[in-house]
Amino acid sequence: MRLDSDLEWVTSHAWRKTTASILDGSGVTARIIADQLGHSRVSMTQDVYLGRGEHDPRVLAPLEAADPQPPSPGQSGGESGGFGLPEGGE
Repeated sequence: MRLDSDLEWVTSHAWRKTTASILDGSGVTARIIADQLGHSRVSMTQDVYLGRGEHDPRVLAPLEAADPQPPSPGQSGGESGGFGLPEGGE
C-alpha cells in the first residue's frame, strides 16, 4: 500500500507526468507520448505534461554571435543589456 511507504507523494498525475518526461527526454515525439497517455490532442500533452524551460544548446552560438559584447563583471554571458547595447539601452 502506498500510504505506508516513501511513495505517498505518487499520484496518478505525478506518474503520468513522469512517464511523459521520461519519454520526452528519450526523444519520443509528442504524438507518441499523447497516444501513450490517451490524449486525442497533442496540444494537451504539450501544454500539461511536457516541460518547457529546458534550453536547447543549439541556440547558444547564434544568440552569442548576435550579442558579441563580453559580459560585464557580475553578469553571465549573453546578458549585456540586449544585443550589444549598454545596460538599459534600447
